[in-house]
Parts: sequence; structure tokens; C-alpha cells
Amino acid sequence: MILVRLVLKKRFLDIQYNLPFGFSPCGMGGMLYPNGEILVAKACEKFGIPYILSTMSICSIEQVAEATSAPFWFQLYVMRDKSFVENAIMRAKEANCSVLVLTLDLPVLAQRHQDIRNGLSAPPKFNLKHVWQMIQKPKWCFRMLTTKNRSFGNILGHAKGVDDLSSIVAWANAQFDPSLSWEYVNWVRKLWKGPLILKGILDEKDAVIAEKYDINGIIVSNHGGRQLDGTLSSILALKKITEKLNKKLNIFFDGGIRSGHDIVKALSLGAKGVFMGRPYLYGLGAQGQNGVERLIEVLIKELTTALVLCGETNINNLSRENLY
Repeated sequence: MILVRLVLKKRFLDIQYNLPFGFSPCGMGGMLYPNGEILVAKACEKFGIPYILSTMSICSIEQVAEATSAPFWFQLYVMRDKSFVENAIMRAKEANCSVLVLTLDLPVLAQRHQDIRNGLSAPPKFNLKHVWQMIQKPKWCFRMLTTKNRSFGNILGHAKGVDDLSSIVAWANAQFDPSLSWEYVNWVRKLWKGPLILKGILDEKDAVIAEKYDINGIIVSNHGGRQLDGTLSSILALKKITEKLNKKLNIFFDGGIRSGHDIVKALSLGAKGVFMGRPYLYGLGAQGQNGVERLIEVLIKELTTALVLCGETNINNLSRENLY
């Protein structure tokens, strides 16, 4: 019998991780399951994968840092309130966040059709449909009643004029800045001396420009396909961008990852690592931390199987030849 030793470790930004994937920033994770972001961070710490905490998380930077020992990444939007941005970066430093991820693809909040159909609002507007749904989920209701984290922990108490959920929403909607420029990236770089990643790049021309700035990498992403209906898929953008760049930057990928096979495809196209959102949210909503850990286990199994069937035992050897 020939024993094959699979090499799955990957180096992101000179940091060695056990697996070539991590979890993307997702707002309101703590509404799917109480203290959701803390539970996700714990699962990521257990398996040695990066977790990007969202600005719009329910649990705050400080709460996640207190509950974990492994440094996590922090995601920040381009916002008009620069004093809030300065404070958020300072808080991320104090929490020993290892990487700052600046999201560039939200200059305005798009019309999200599913949110409209589902009646999503903050604060929630309860109708008979919502009441019936809550009656059917008594365990979720009980768990949510027993946690103190039911608002936006990174906003409440840190943004000027924000003292309740209604004012948070009004403040957030007024913060997105359509006048995004590369000067803003330079300004953030002066405040943050650690690794800096730009998230939300689809155009290879922007990727080429990004190479000229003092950043460490980009995340090719279309924001889950929720910003511009019918936009270019992230995987097609990844192919174009990896053809243009000279490998000076770390190129990460986000969008549509649902299995270990998808991870292999993105790595074969030149991604340094991949990130995903919906899969771990499904696991979190179903079983809390156990659900997230179970998802990671499934991904590992699918990834190793796909890798071997592609004729490789080391993810660092993947190339476009493995796609065919």
C-alpha cells in the first residue's frame, strides 16, 4: 500500500495556516445564533483558519478578542465618518487583529431584492408571518432572550449620535461614501501598519493599480452578487486578474464557494486562498459552533478528495492544468 501524505498548509501574508480557506465577513451573524461571531471565531481558531470579523457584526471586536486567543482579521468599510474609522482601526490594533480588510465595493447600499421580499428591517417590524415563524422556533427565541448581544456591537457606543437600533441604521445608511478614491486607501494605510487587504476588486485594471500601492493583497469578490444584479462572477474575474498581475500581491478569492471542489478550482486559477460566507452561516444557524465545525470537516474531506483526484498531494502545486 502506498500512503499519500496530503499537504494542505498554506501561507497567507507570511502567516502559516492549516488550510487554504477562511471565512468572509458577514454582518449580523449573531442574529442567526446567539453570540454567533464568537462561536465562528472559536471554530476557526480550533482548525487554524482565518476569520474576518465584519464591521456590522453583532458581537464587538473586543468581545471576540476576549473569547479567543488566535488573532482574527477585521473588515472595515469606506465611511464618511473618519473619526469612527480611526477609532475602529485603533480598536482592531488593541485587539491584536492580524490583518485589516478594507471593503471597496459598497459605495452605496444596493436594493437587495430578497431583503425586501423577506421584510428585513432594523429594528424588526413584526407581522403575523414573523410571529408565526418565531412560534415555530422556540429554542432560537429562548437563546436570543438569554444573550445581551442583539445589536451592532462595533457601532453602538462608538459612533456619534448612535444610541439605539433605529439610529444605527440611519447612521450606517449615511456612511457609505460614493466618492471612493485611492487617496482613501493611502489614508487608511497611514493609520494601519500591519497587513492590509483590499476586498471587492473585479476589474483587472483596478488590480493592476492596487499593485502600485502599499498593500499586501486583494480579495476578488462581487459582494456575494448582492450589489449589482448581473455583475461579473468572481471566478471569471479571478481568471482575468491572475493573468494580469505579476504575483507581487497575494490574490484571494471570495464568491460562490460551496464545496471543497470549488476551493480546488479557485486555487488552480491562482488564488492564494479562498473565503466564503453563506456556507458557515448555514452551519451556524443550524447548530451553532458545532455546525460551523462540521462544515469545516466536510470541506476538508471534499478538498482532499478533489486534490487527489486531480493528481496532486500538495495544494501549492495546483495550476490551471488541474482544471482540465
